[in-house]
Amino acid sequence: MTRNPEDSTHSASIGSQTAAAPGPGRNRPATIRLHNTLRGQKEIFAPHDPQRVTMYVCGPTVYNFVHIGNARPVVVFDVLYRLLSRHYPQVVYARNITDIDDKINAAAQAAGEPIRVLAERFAAAYREDMAALNALPPGVEPWATDHVPQMIMLAQQLIERGHAYVADGHVLFHVPSLADYGKLSGRRREEMIAGARVEVAPYKRDPADFVLWKPS
Repeated sequence: MTRNPEDSTHSASIGSQTAAAPGPGRNRPATIRLHNTLRGQKEIFAPHDPQRVTMYVCGPTVYNFVHIGNARPVVVFDVLYRLLSRHYPQVVYARNITDIDDKINAAAQAAGEPIRVLAERFAAAYREDMAALNALPPGVEPWATDHVPQMIMLAQQLIERGHAYVADGHVLFHVPSLADYGKLSGRRREEMIAGARVEVAPYKRDPADFVLWKPS
């Protein structure tokens, strides 16, 4: 990140123009430029509500201790969170905990302990490690298992709108149903499935379709 002291301009390349988190907003107004992934260029950050900026960051899947790949987004968005907090009166920073996953189930079975116990243990270790990196904690930390009803409702809505379907007990998102799919990443659907090493499941309508819900 660079700063021009003359016009108080900040330039941050963060990955997308998402905004986020709580702060005193005590400094004079600044021009903040963030990289907009959708357009592939830096743009002036203009929050929908200057009085309450919100930022969501993808959190860990808690089946083991963190590695450097888990820590990088925390450090990157911690910088953004601190910057926004200096210039906006309230910044809401949310970061989830994924505590429902095949890897968690396998790790709990291998350790011979309940899934919730294992998830809480590694979530605590994650928080300790991030604190050791001097990263500020999020103001909101939703756990996936606390929002299962909302997930089911969303899956049902996607099915009703023709964007998802049920097959062999799975609920899958049907990629061809969304014309703009891949627009954010800048990749064509053919590029996403080309060279895939995983055999395509026979119940998929399209090789690019992905699972939203798995049978127990």
